[in-house]
Amino acid sequence: MKPAGVVRKVDQLGRIVLPKSLRKRYQMNEGDPVEILVSGDHIILERYRPRCVFCSNMEQVSEFKERHICSVCLSEMNEMKPKQRA
Repeated sequence: MKPAGVVRKVDQLGRIVLPKSLRKRYQMNEGDPVEILVSGDHIILERYRPRCVFCSNMEQVSEFKERHICSVCLSEMNEMKPKQRA
């Protein structure tokens, strides 16, 4: 992890402001979801990308009934359908 050389204070509500230069570099816009990850003593912010609820894959993910599922798991589920009906 490379330090950005920017120091910000946390306000009373626990917020910090990401500098415009960082938002621009990482293509983060107002309203974009951000995921907060913790690794040891580090807090990591990254743009949110939905993951499959079954395998955590982030490629070719679609939303179904407010859940995310990848095309691989969806195919596997479709293959199971005829077996369950018999």
